[in-house]
Amino acid sequence: MEKLTKKSVPVNRSPLTLSERMYLPSVVKGLSITLSHVFKKSATISYPEEKRPFSPVFRGLHILNRDEEGRERCTACGLCALACPAEAITMEAAERKTGEENLYREEKYAARYEINMLRCIFCGYCEEACPKDAVYLSETVMPPNFTRDSFIYKKQDMLIPNKNNQK
Repeated sequence: MEKLTKKSVPVNRSPLTLSERMYLPSVVKGLSITLSHVFKKSATISYPEEKRPFSPVFRGLHILNRDEEGRERCTACGLCALACPAEAITMEAAERKTGEENLYREEKYAARYEINMLRCIFCGYCEEACPKDAVYLSETVMPPNFTRDSFIYKKQDMLIPNKNNQK
């Protein structure tokens, strides 16, 4: 029968020598590997004192952007909710009333915008799908919490504070 690859090695079936039967070469080889790891730099860090640097492509908490005039960018088109593979985004649209031109850019806005962070997989598809650059994933790590309700982020939690109203 013809061999499929040339990677096969014939097995040496000669009897073991006295040192091989006592496993001394194997024990010495194992000890040398262990000793070589003792003198290498440790891969562990002392967490509270040292913080591990994150990757430049790290995706953290969601942020809802405002435009230059302080108006909400989100037009409630729903593309972010459609793009989300985990179906973590819930949104309801509403019509802008007269006198609210300084609050919303378009005629339509997101009256309710929620993200269930327990379902979110931080893939960034919502950020890519948004035509108005209203949603982006920041470099902020999600804080731990003890209740499920605190992981459902509402629009007020994600919206950047309005600089124009803080004067």
